[in-house]
Amino acid sequence: MSDDHLSLSDFAGTVRLFPLPNLVLFPHVMQPLHVFEPRYRQLTADALDGDRLIALALLRPGWEADYDASPAIYPVACLGRVVAEQRLEDGRFNILLRGLKRIRILEELAQGKLYRSAHVELLTDAGAPDAESARGLRRRLAKAVKSWFPDKGAVYDQFRKLLRSDLELGPLCDIISFALPLKPEVKQGLLKELHLRRRVRRLLEHLETQPQKPETPPERKFPPEFSEN
Repeated sequence: MSDDHLSLSDFAGTVRLFPLPNLVLFPHVMQPLHVFEPRYRQLTADALDGDRLIALALLRPGWEADYDASPAIYPVACLGRVVAEQRLEDGRFNILLRGLKRIRILEELAQGKLYRSAHVELLTDAGAPDAESARGLRRRLAKAVKSWFPDKGAVYDQFRKLLRSDLELGPLCDIISFALPLKPEVKQGLLKELHLRRRVRRLLEHLETQPQKPETPPERKFPPEFSEN
């Protein structure tokens, strides 16, 4: 049994919600977070004292007007597990969150905490392509990703190794979707697509028709730096 399954074997369906305006977490990836807001300090402390699970959700447009309360979030999010943490003397945290599973938020719960929580369901991929189709999609992904790195470099080398590995198509698609500098709404669309063939084709359509712009080069640290709440 995988570590992901072990970490969710006793999952009760209730999660702590960590909404962010510009970050979409995917399964199979690691995301560092710097936690400083009081409500998210409480969330992190409770997670570390409990199941270590946190759900990252993307805020819907217009969140600025209601940020201190409960702005709207997209219903499909990613459940993650804290795999490493640093408690700072002033109450802040640095944590490393590993994406585990897509979830759908069914209803938010009143629980007397500073942070939000919700009842959710775990989501499962469908529509996996056959072996021959998967090889064809991988070749297209390799070509499309290459076009986003006209100058090549160390980060591209990491992507090339990833594409040549024996990693399954689903995790491969999620890692590429997470790591490339796509707009948050594009990433959210890829996160909510549960049909694997459609998800890969959706990613390919974007990579092949929206070439990387010079002003936002993908030559950045991989994996990405800390994200602040």
